[in-house]
Amino acid sequence: MFEISLLVTALLFGGLVLYSFSFAAFVFNALPPETAGPLIRRAFPHFYLFVLVSSAVAAAIAFAFDSVSGAILIAIAITTILARQVFMPAINTATDAGSKTRFKVLHSLSVVITLAHSGQAIATSIAKGL
Repeated sequence: MFEISLLVTALLFGGLVLYSFSFAAFVFNALPPETAGPLIRRAFPHFYLFVLVSSAVAAAIAFAFDSVSGAILIAIAITTILARQVFMPAINTATDAGSKTRFKVLHSLSVVITLAHSGQAIATSIAKGL
């Protein structure tokens, strides 16, 4: 079970990095803004579900042998709910309203959350012996 938790945590980390930093950057570089924006809006709810499910699964398994890793992974899942249900709609509302300052603040907070998730995932993997 330890190995499965480690693999799911590594999958979580890889998905966080690939999806949030590579995919989003690629979309905005490859497509015009009027196409990229709606595509990102449709893609990020799926990203957050991936993070939520993978962190919850890894946490459920990790708690059997490492309560600290399990707690960190649960924290990722809980803050992902906040990012998906609060920050993402607020970012979209700020974009629709043309509020660039509000968008920048909210988007920056969501990036910090994602960076924290990535750091927590890699720290958890290191603690598990990756």
